[in-house]
Amino acid sequence: MDSRIFPGGTGSTGATSATGATAARSPAADLAGRKALVTGAASGIGRACARAFAEAGAHVYVVDLAGEAAERVAAEVGGTALVVDLSVAEAVEGLPADADIVVNNAGLQHVAPIHDFPPERFTLIQRVMVEAPFRIVRRTLPAMYERGWGRIVNISSVHGLRASPFKSAYVTAKHALEGFSKVTALEGAAHGVTSNCVNPGYVRTPLVENQIAAQALAHGISAADVVEDIMLDRTAIKRLIEPEEVAAAALWLCGPASGYVTGASLPLDGGWTAH
Repeated sequence: MDSRIFPGGTGSTGATSATGATAARSPAADLAGRKALVTGAASGIGRACARAFAEAGAHVYVVDLAGEAAERVAAEVGGTALVVDLSVAEAVEGLPADADIVVNNAGLQHVAPIHDFPPERFTLIQRVMVEAPFRIVRRTLPAMYERGWGRIVNISSVHGLRASPFKSAYVTAKHALEGFSKVTALEGAAHGVTSNCVNPGYVRTPLVENQIAAQALAHGISAADVVEDIMLDRTAIKRLIEPEEVAAAALWLCGPASGYVTGASLPLDGGWTAH
């Protein structure tokens, strides 16, 4: 079949494709008038997302447990700071329901063998990284459906696609987020709502910096050796990814070129999953 005959086919670049041609000419997201809710937005990936979405014109709800840091980011981007403990269901239910875009980013880590893993820590990680995204999406979907447009971006991890030892809670949570994202994609498609995961490898964030320090102490090696010999052992590209790179991918998933992308997991892992 010659796709040139059909506007929007793989060979078509003409203006007759209402979505494809426009997307090709306008790769940047224009989010003027949109509201974006970003969790864990006071630092790291979340802060980079808050900045990127604000620069694209969205009003950002800066959601974080760290109040002062959230206020600083909100002031910087002209957004609204919301100091919330995502492990508390009632607090999550108090978040705004009018977001056009949800970026589920907040997370925490604990590294220990399963037989030594504190059950209460395992539960906390699931509440913040699985239950809170469920509650937020459940709360915001009705308004998205009503408007006929919405974007759910779940900041997952390479650990949503692969496992590592001693990270049972984190790997479990990220795998659960992947499944939830796919269900959201299937339910939301008929209503103009997409749902996708972004799957970075090790990102240069405070969470990872703390892991580097802990690993250096545990193994009696330098921080540089931890990064090179442990964290980047499975990647082809031998560097940490920057938060701004992850934010750019999240923003792309809300732009005009990605309207047909849903239920996907976008690896930003330096080739980790290519093995």
